[in-house]
Amino acid sequence: MIEIKNLGKTFKTASGDIVALDDINLTIPDGEIFGIIGLSGAGKSTLVRCINLLERPTSGDVMIDGKSMMALPEKELLQMRKSIGMIFQGFNLLEQRNVLSNVCFPLEISGVKRKTAEEKAKELLGIVGLEDRTSAFPSQLSGGQKQRVAIARALATNPKYLLCDEATSALDPNTTRQILDLLKKINTELGVTIVVITHEMKVIDRICDSVAVIDASHIAEVGKVSAVFTSPKTQIARDLIIPKDSNIISTAGGRKIRLTFDGGEKTNEPLISRMVLECGAPVNILFADTRIFENVIHGHMVIELPAEEREAEKLTYWLTENGVKWKEEV
Repeated sequence: MIEIKNLGKTFKTASGDIVALDDINLTIPDGEIFGIIGLSGAGKSTLVRCINLLERPTSGDVMIDGKSMMALPEKELLQMRKSIGMIFQGFNLLEQRNVLSNVCFPLEISGVKRKTAEEKAKELLGIVGLEDRTSAFPSQLSGGQKQRVAIARALATNPKYLLCDEATSALDPNTTRQILDLLKKINTELGVTIVVITHEMKVIDRICDSVAVIDASHIAEVGKVSAVFTSPKTQIARDLIIPKDSNIISTAGGRKIRLTFDGGEKTNEPLISRMVLECGAPVNILFADTRIFENVIHGHMVIELPAEEREAEKLTYWLTENGVKWKEEV
């Protein structure tokens, strides 16, 4: 288990101190895929680098399986880092080495014999689907293939934890889905706990169990992905779920409300059709999104009520009476 306690990180610059993280508290259970999401500059990449002390926190502590990373002597810290793999947006492969040699590299550093290292590397390349590219060099690979090599390399030391810092940001949508599915497979089949850093909600809702929303160096919200998606408690979470540049149109109608569906029996009903027919009042559907979390349908919809307040009240009363969760959209 990863426990982050009262963690702070301040960078000193010529123009003054920059607070990147302030009093961060998080618990990441073993076996989960845990997402950390935030806008650019929120502090998420600094946070993930503090977990393995690539960035040393200014205050607070990081506990890995009950051991304080901050208190470990350098030799023990290096040993502990073997249990924490990491992959990056830019892949960070060694261009002068072929695929097999790239995956062998951390094993070489650990003193593993060459034959044993190559056998392990071939096994890992099979897991990531690149067993036929062992002799290729990074310049001969696509972006998705490079990230697969980076994942295999990160798994070479049999880590218990895998940190992914914007690992799919440089990839096209189809390749992103493939890499996320691979990470899910690694989590399920190898039991590796994965921490995913991203600015994209689609990454979180595809593979993550839980999510922490970070905003302006602070944790704004933490919870199961399904709960945060359907009932975001903070403005930053709402902005990430329904981005400000999304296709929510503005019309000359009345108030806007958000309907939330959380897997109950109402989720599969034609609610909007029923409401319009039974109330005799029209609505505009401005935005709708449905996802599946843990095999249960969740979703939300933004609708615009009629400008006539009496008609609007009739509709909101119908929603309440029929057990549909709704609230005003600011």
